[in-house]
Amino acid sequence: MSTANPATAGLRPDDHYIVISSDCHGGGNLLDYRPYLEQRWLDDFDAWARGYEMPYEDLKGDLGPRNWDSARRLADLEADGVVAEVIYPNTVPPFYPNNSLVEQPPAPNAGDLERRWAGLQAHNRWMADFCAATPGRRAGICQIMLHDIEAAVAEIRWAKEAGLSGGVLLPGAPPGGGVPPLYDSEYYEPLWRVCEELDMPVNHHAGSAAPPAGDRAEDKVILLLEVTWWAHRAFTHLLVGGVFERHPSLRLVLTEQGTAWIPQELARLDYFFDRMGTTTTTAQEAVWGRELVSRMSLKPSEYFARQVSVGASFIRGHEMPAARQVGYGKIMWGSDYPHREGSAPWSREALRAAFAGVDPADVERMVTTNAAATYGFDLDVLRPLADRFGPTVAEIAEPLPPRSLPAEAEKCPALIGYGREDV
Repeated sequence: MSTANPATAGLRPDDHYIVISSDCHGGGNLLDYRPYLEQRWLDDFDAWARGYEMPYEDLKGDLGPRNWDSARRLADLEADGVVAEVIYPNTVPPFYPNNSLVEQPPAPNAGDLERRWAGLQAHNRWMADFCAATPGRRAGICQIMLHDIEAAVAEIRWAKEAGLSGGVLLPGAPPGGGVPPLYDSEYYEPLWRVCEELDMPVNHHAGSAAPPAGDRAEDKVILLLEVTWWAHRAFTHLLVGGVFERHPSLRLVLTEQGTAWIPQELARLDYFFDRMGTTTTTAQEAVWGRELVSRMSLKPSEYFARQVSVGASFIRGHEMPAARQVGYGKIMWGSDYPHREGSAPWSREALRAAFAGVDPADVERMVTTNAAATYGFDLDVLRPLADRFGPTVAEIAEPLPPRSLPAEAEKCPALIGYGREDV
């Protein structure tokens, strides 16, 4: 399998990028999950499905099939210049009230855990078949729950055998969620161990770490303003829990959480960890943290550089200086298809808005080779598709004029300022 692009040494203007989206979403239609459930759950599923009302408009009518109609999905992505994708969940799995990416299971004493676990396993098996239908073009992500680590480990082993090359979706562990925080090294150690052993990326997507939000307008706005902050905590918790120190080959991917925050946050963490490691006994940071820091061989920024990648949906041109600081070798572009805020069907334009003026070799890292290395895409398989559907080096190098797209394009944060103003 090749994950190196022969054109990297000298990209020509008419070369086509092999565009891999590191952040797409999909899942089965509600009844599509039924064949993947064990017999003992079928009566419960039928009763649940009969009474279920879909809360998401984009899963109804003509929009919903984008998640599970393989031919339509391929056509949409190809028209958008994308030839391969990493697939996070989007649809509602059995026995969940909402999308599992944002809906946390109830605490153990609230019941329904066993049914929801059966629902996630049904989704995983559906996803394995969905990816197998298009060899080499889809990296599906395995979902787990954190309430039973032994069961999660077994599911990860199954996922590796089943070809879910996207790795594992790490749920959040917000306060009140019924599970220990992610820095609880004893509780989660089997999880980190198996992911390192099997070389399964650990993906943490925005939305899965925030506590439940209410239904008021204020609740929704607070969720919008804080959702990425909650997701950022995954790196800090694994850092403090010693996960990167004990498992130097473990790979963490932080997706749809922005990029510009990373340099400042790493500088902040380096500052505190340096203070905690000082021999000055009067420093309060050292009183609290010296023992912990003494067990670490690297700075927080060095662990990040060694083991963390960024799934950068909606990356904008003004974020390029921060992306350069993070390292172009860490960034993986994503379209967020088929979400409303995603860049489709203007992903070619979004790539121009972000990457015009960036060295083509660095653009290729962010749209191709980083994701290929992380998720095991074979670029020899994807090259003929890219030569048919992918944007050229010259196309992406052409700056996107302001106000040159339909106003609707500004639904995507990466294209703010590029939609034509209403007259």
